[in-house]
Amino acid sequence: MLLSRPVLLAEVEETIAIVRKALEKLAPGDLNRDFPIVIWDQPTNTGYTLLHLLSHLNYHLGQVNYHRRLLDVE
Repeated sequence: MLLSRPVLLAEVEETIAIVRKALEKLAPGDLNRDFPIVIWDQPTNTGYTLLHLLSHLNYHLGQVNYHRRLLDVE
């Protein structure tokens, strides 16, 4: 599925707003509680899950940067 640049940017902005709202609701003690959804074979705490998601996002940002460089060939 191809998205236009304005639609993609709008989706990114919406995602930022959702993540910001969720993080603002977190109390420091919440990071030690189990994440509400079991993603892997066993429950993990919220802090670990958020750290994993952050590093996974960075992986994909690296992919995007790699593909951007392929398109910038002069």
